[in-house]
Amino acid sequence: MALLDFLNNKKEKEREIIPVLPKDIYKQGTLDLVDTIAPTALLVGSRELQLGEKFVRAFYTISYPRFLSDSWFSPIINLDKVLDASIFIHPVETEQALRGFQKKVAEVQSQISERESKGLVRDPMLDTAYQDLENLRNDLQQAQEKLFDVGLYLSLYGDTKEEIDKTEGDIRGILDAKLVYTKPALFQQEQGFRSCLPLGTDELLVNSKLNSSPLSSLFPFVSFDLTSDRGILYGINRHNSSLVLFDRFSLENYNSVIFAKSGSGKSYATKLEILRSLMFGTDVIVIDPEREYDQLAESTGGRSFHISLSSEHHINPFDLPPVKEDEDPKDILRSNIIALVGLFRIMLGGLTPEEDSIIDRAISETYALKDITGDADFTGAESPLLSDFEQVLSGMEGSESLVERLSKYTRGSWSGFMNQPTNIDLKQQFEIFSVRDMEDELKPVAMYIITHFIWNAIRREVKKRLLVIDEAWWMMKSEDTASFLYSLAKRGRKYYIGVCTITQEVEDFVNSQYGRAILNNSSLQLLLKQSPTSIDALQNTFKLTDEEKYLLLEAGVGEGLFFAGLKHVAIKIVASYTEDQIITSDPSQLLAIKEEKDRHAAEQK
Repeated sequence: MALLDFLNNKKEKEREIIPVLPKDIYKQGTLDLVDTIAPTALLVGSRELQLGEKFVRAFYTISYPRFLSDSWFSPIINLDKVLDASIFIHPVETEQALRGFQKKVAEVQSQISERESKGLVRDPMLDTAYQDLENLRNDLQQAQEKLFDVGLYLSLYGDTKEEIDKTEGDIRGILDAKLVYTKPALFQQEQGFRSCLPLGTDELLVNSKLNSSPLSSLFPFVSFDLTSDRGILYGINRHNSSLVLFDRFSLENYNSVIFAKSGSGKSYATKLEILRSLMFGTDVIVIDPEREYDQLAESTGGRSFHISLSSEHHINPFDLPPVKEDEDPKDILRSNIIALVGLFRIMLGGLTPEEDSIIDRAISETYALKDITGDADFTGAESPLLSDFEQVLSGMEGSESLVERLSKYTRGSWSGFMNQPTNIDLKQQFEIFSVRDMEDELKPVAMYIITHFIWNAIRREVKKRLLVIDEAWWMMKSEDTASFLYSLAKRGRKYYIGVCTITQEVEDFVNSQYGRAILNNSSLQLLLKQSPTSIDALQNTFKLTDEEKYLLLEAGVGEGLFFAGLKHVAIKIVASYTEDQIITSDPSQLLAIKEEKDRHAAEQK
């Protein structure tokens, strides 16, 4: 009767409807972290695992040679294959190790004595083993060495079994040549795979005893590496996925050059460096030919100056920096006069030696009209204008042609550009000078004037700065602008400024004497994707191997070679989602961002 009542009660309960709330249904349909990273299926075999569409095979090391050289493991780390390596180090108590050594030494001594009693020839292997054991025992007793149980496991990945077989052959060939022997984890692939995951669990427990010295040779971070203890993240090392972390201000000079073809990511990489440098308190100034940096300035609280013939922003090329206590006014004035002669050489389409002399004398007299001479401190004095210079020049003998050519800058269509007092300053952390709307004929002139203005501001106050000159080939067109850029790169270290020069016209740059000099004075170089027409010039300049040459030809966007001093690595530029939204130049992304802003603004209304 009790059993019948139990069955009836059970049937009644089965008829009950248990309500399921919508939030429970929603929770059942959501993915957790395990669902996201787990493969779709797992098939365990005797020699490999199948993880979804990928195959993985685990290995362990069984034997090492008597001596291990430094960096013997680096060829495996730098192998261009997908693999995981796990190193498990289990310390052995010295007291326990010494007891084991005492027993082992006794065994070896017994074998040597037995051979001597039988009159046999001495065995070199036994003698060597005895000597090694005694030396290691002495080092352990004197605390110069420690003993460890070490497990070294590898997991190889591939799309097919054949690919794994080939990778296995390559790795075992490298290790066999160094007398390091491995075996596949037969019927233990699952344990081997889990041992290579970043879980810290040694499930294979196939260990060899190593003391401190040979164990240090197994240190895994010995590959091509450019990781510093300070600086900014430039990208990911494509050799081993380590971080390319570097501080340009820790080198002998702070300059850099970037060579890349159009669309390869040079501006993207530069804007990423700017964004990260701003976070560390570095002031940044950019000369931008295409207004690519405006969005970055808007996002970071920077300021943009749009230089053009109709611009409201003006720079007077006759401005002078203030005289510091350790400076001679004569030197500053002379330096500025030389720079102005170079400017007029660009503006007037070249000067004869006679015209050069007339211009030099006219500049000095123009400054003298404003009581600016090298005999007294002229800090705070009112600077003359280009029209003042024209007035002085017109009164000099043999200047008719010069005045005629100069008139378009003072009274003609180009007069609004530079014949005005300076009305801008460099007080923000991030400043941009855009010359996109300037006529191509005047861009070299504008870039020369801007760089000279920046140079005077740099000399006025020394602080950590980064000056970015995008599309620097505009300045390499003229010898005077190229010479001034070289002077800036050479003298910048004294004023704590790094000059970043960017160009896509590689041959025009490296074939120029000033371009090569700038390159030689740049501790950092970034080479991104190159065109076949310029790759040979780069290969000769940077002494690239054929592999590196083809890497640059076949590189994707944001991929290339990063040089820092004598070291270089293959690099991939990476940005977070937020950084990407700020620095992107992709028109489709920019359009989507604009539409999102417009939609948000409409919702606010």
